[in-house]
Amino acid sequence: MAFFSSTSSENNLATAKTVVSTAASVIATAMLVRSVAQDFLPRDIQDYFFGGIRGIFHRFSSQFTMVIDEFDGLVGNKIYDAAHTYLGKKVSPSARRVKVSMPDAEKDFAITVERDEVIVDVFDGFKFNWVLICREVESKNFHNPKDLNSTLRSEVRSLELSFHKNHKDLVLKSYLPFILQQANLIKQEARALRIFTVDYECMYGNLNDAWIPTNLDHPSTFETLAMDPDIKKSVMEDLERFVRRKEYYRKVGKAWKRGYLLYGPPGTGKSSLIAAMANYLHFDIYDLELTEIRYNSELRRLLIALANRSILVVEDIDCTIEFQDRMATSTSTSGSESTQPQVTLSGLLNFVDGLWSSCGDERIIVFTTNHKEKLDPALLRPGRMDVHIHMSYCSPHVFRQLAFNYLELEQHSLFPQIEEAILLTHVTPAEVAEQLLKMKNSDHDSTLQDLLQFLAQKKIENEELEAKKRETELLSHDQEKQPGDDAQKLVDEDQKGSN
Repeated sequence: MAFFSSTSSENNLATAKTVVSTAASVIATAMLVRSVAQDFLPRDIQDYFFGGIRGIFHRFSSQFTMVIDEFDGLVGNKIYDAAHTYLGKKVSPSARRVKVSMPDAEKDFAITVERDEVIVDVFDGFKFNWVLICREVESKNFHNPKDLNSTLRSEVRSLELSFHKNHKDLVLKSYLPFILQQANLIKQEARALRIFTVDYECMYGNLNDAWIPTNLDHPSTFETLAMDPDIKKSVMEDLERFVRRKEYYRKVGKAWKRGYLLYGPPGTGKSSLIAAMANYLHFDIYDLELTEIRYNSELRRLLIALANRSILVVEDIDCTIEFQDRMATSTSTSGSESTQPQVTLSGLLNFVDGLWSSCGDERIIVFTTNHKEKLDPALLRPGRMDVHIHMSYCSPHVFRQLAFNYLELEQHSLFPQIEEAILLTHVTPAEVAEQLLKMKNSDHDSTLQDLLQFLAQKKIENEELEAKKRETELLSHDQEKQPGDDAQKLVDEDQKGSN
């Protein structure tokens, strides 16, 4: 029995050796044929020959391959660019080669797939294989628009996507659209935030040149923002709800935008809140100075050029421009525009809530003012300014956040005294922050004592200002009343004389 078992094992081993040897011979022969073909056969014949071989294998395979070229003629292929970006986040730790770069407009390293590296992605429970194919070409007529040095020699790049042939509809209807969406998010998060200001000399040139970008390095975030916790939470939830409701806005027939009004005294953190919103959503900021704009047509051109996923900021809306009546008409005559400012409230409202408001998606419009009561009621209604946020004087909660930001203190024996003084004093967060920033002493006790002294002095100054204000109001009231009294005396004297 053992004899037969030993003989069977030897036969199996011999068969395995034969199979391995045959496979090795076939592979070696194929490699030799490929090498000889590449050395001696023209490119056209090679493509025809190897294409025929691939066709034979594909006929008996359940795999399907989509080829995504980098260019469609001379135009870039959006799907290639999106897949290239998306796959950079899918590179396996076991990959042998990757490309690493850091463009000027981005804040993190960009990792992209290298040629011939296979990347496996799983979507909706199914496996998809990607590989970057690069082929060198030599042609005097070839030019790569993305490579300024490409003249006589360059590369033709393409991505090959392989998957089971039953999943073609899934790829076209779900997988590729998903990649396009994810690539946009990756690019948005990777690049540095920017703040745009208007170049008024380029107002009537290329619209893309009208806004000048500068990197926005403002460190304010909702974690560090000194603001009432409940209001902060409400703002964050509103922003999150806004960015995920594209289909809802489309369904109800409204432009995908959100309006905020930040109002309160100077120094209460309006600019810091705007920066925190930009950092939270990773939206660029467009800073619009209305006093520099003369006509509604100029305003419209600038607002059309805003990018999607952006925040438009109009600061001090109550005093940056003297709005005319909403029904004001142009005073231009003989086809020429008047030299008087003609930016009207209706011109602004038409973009905020009119037909022009649909020229763009996922935009936030923020107005700031120190005097909400001065604004036209038409500007305040929902749909124009959906969220009104009162930026008030410093509160105990705000002070504790500032103390943590500047002194890394969560608790101290002087906190109760400081919080009581803050409740009795109209002091802005900016003023408290300035006192903590001075830090004349590294000793926290001394720093907080200095803050207490500042609050006491601030309370006295506020009381003196309030007394002067009341005195001025009384004097003004007496002056208004005096002429009336004199007139009454004259009437009385006339009546006595006639009697």
